[in-house]
Amino acid sequence: MQYNPGWNGSSVNLLHVRAAGPGDSLHYVWSSIGAPAVLLVATRSPSSALRVNWTQLLSASPAGAIWIDPPDSVLYSTAVVFTKLFEFSEAKPLGELFYPTYDLSEFSWDSLNHTLNLTALTAELRGVPAADPGSGFSNGSLAFRVTAYEAGGRDGRLPSLLHTADSSQLEFVLAGVAPRGNSSRFLLEVATVEEAGAVRRLRSERSIDDEYTPTIFEVLSLVAQPQNGSSTLGFLQWKATAYGSRSPRREDGIRCRAQGLQAANWSLPVSSIVQAYFGESLGSTCTISALNVSFGGEEGEVYREKRYLSWSVLLGFGEPPRDTFSPLVISIAAVALGTPLAMLLLGTCLVLLAQRRRYSEYEPIN
Repeated sequence: MQYNPGWNGSSVNLLHVRAAGPGDSLHYVWSSIGAPAVLLVATRSPSSALRVNWTQLLSASPAGAIWIDPPDSVLYSTAVVFTKLFEFSEAKPLGELFYPTYDLSEFSWDSLNHTLNLTALTAELRGVPAADPGSGFSNGSLAFRVTAYEAGGRDGRLPSLLHTADSSQLEFVLAGVAPRGNSSRFLLEVATVEEAGAVRRLRSERSIDDEYTPTIFEVLSLVAQPQNGSSTLGFLQWKATAYGSRSPRREDGIRCRAQGLQAANWSLPVSSIVQAYFGESLGSTCTISALNVSFGGEEGEVYREKRYLSWSVLLGFGEPPRDTFSPLVISIAAVALGTPLAMLLLGTCLVLLAQRRRYSEYEPIN
């Protein structure tokens, strides 16, 4: 992990996470310059490096300020931008009532250097609106918590996402923010950027196994795939739940819904690391898609009572991890299904044996 590589100031935030393999390397670049965003780049060189022209990056024309050296080592690059936070209430009988939008590109962000933990590979980006007329953030904040991994495993806190060494976890946290309505719900807008030849698709998978995340049977993945192929280049993966507690339990669950992925016909916030990397292609050959993730529902009172909301998502390259049945679940299923089947087979054999003994003493009648 590197904080603001090549820059001594802390007035802006840029966190570079690099994972080196024997024949390749992966780069995650997190930043709050413009809207909060992460740039993901996979290269074929184990020694590829991130280069930043800070003077150009902080100017009004940042295109070309960020690149990977050597440039020809780049295999795949994409970006995820968290653009806006919406708040709305389902007022009856008028339907949905939207309050003024929180534009995340206009937030004021704390220095990420204060929360950077190089041992645990974690950092937290926390901010509040630069202008807050409604004073909703007077006692609260919005944060993005980043966790990188050195090996595969499973996160210890709900929703216990399964991760690999090639992935990073992001936790979106809304804490202490005063809702502007009695039944307010929040909606986070997420935009993705793909270079020519790749498209994003939203997948939903259901399983009967909720061993690691009780009562949650759905996993959603926003995957990037070649237009003419089925292989997966990168992904965002999350479970269909958020939580309303700092120490989440099953009863703290908040419904999480993903509204349909759509092509975005608007431009991304200016002065972002996305524009700095993709440059002029951002408005021509790149594809920008947007997805809205909403939190709340019938249990929407959870946030109003506890003033806390956390949503975890995994980002990475290649196929997203897939949960498999643990030996404990397999054993329970084998006993639950095998016992009735064994009893049925045993009962059938006993009936057939009894019938054979009963009629074996009689001669056949012509």
